[in-house]
Amino acid sequence: MAEIQPMEQFLIKKLVAIPPINVGGVTIDLSITNSVATMIFAAALICVVFLAAGRGKVVPGRMQAFGEILYDLADKGLTGPMIGDRGRPFLPYVFALFSIIAVLDIWGLVPGQFTVTSQLSVTISLAILTFLIVIVVGFVRNGLGFFKLFVPSGVHWGMLFILAPIEFISFMVRPVTLSMRLFGNMIGGHVVMYMFASFVVAMAVFASQGGIATLGYVGSALSLFMVIALCALELIVAFLQAFVFAALTCTYLSDVVNLDHDH
Repeated sequence: MAEIQPMEQFLIKKLVAIPPINVGGVTIDLSITNSVATMIFAAALICVVFLAAGRGKVVPGRMQAFGEILYDLADKGLTGPMIGDRGRPFLPYVFALFSIIAVLDIWGLVPGQFTVTSQLSVTISLAILTFLIVIVVGFVRNGLGFFKLFVPSGVHWGMLFILAPIEFISFMVRPVTLSMRLFGNMIGGHVVMYMFASFVVAMAVFASQGGIATLGYVGSALSLFMVIALCALELIVAFLQAFVFAALTCTYLSDVVNLDHDH
């Protein structure tokens, strides 16, 4: 029996090799990997689904109803309550972020498919993009008043020497915590599910030897039940993590968009 390698499912593999290019002394590999191919597929799928959902029929069909539910979730469940009326310009970004993460998470649950969000490079890229948007919006809307974000209101000036650095450090680690949360949940859940799936086969093979070993069928059946239960749990987690990522993005945007109201 081949040795089980739980982490093999997360390996980046080249599908189409493309010669690297050099930009400013930095070598960039443009090869199409399983990660890139999955992201292209996810983006295309989202475009097709929402183009079909956005036809605007008088009597909405299932696809249009599905699209409206997701749009309302991003609008009335995220940007509206968390940012307020000023959050409307950021709805397309939050909606796109939620959609792409949800599709990538759920697609990774399909047997044999690559889970893009199990790659830290992907999750941290999304987190840094959000972080940079927050900084740019913060300075554009507030100018140097952006630094008031690190000065808690109603605090004695003597405490600012302690609290301001803490607030600054807390702000700077946001990309790390945002990316690690998504990455950790995806890779952890998949490894556990893979291990239980391997128990199904291993214990069934062991039980086939007969005798007392036949009790292995019980363990195999229990492992199969755990795999089914974990699949259901992972489906919930996949959607939840997309929602949490988008919700935290709204929270960070709200901090700078409504900075003049909060201070």
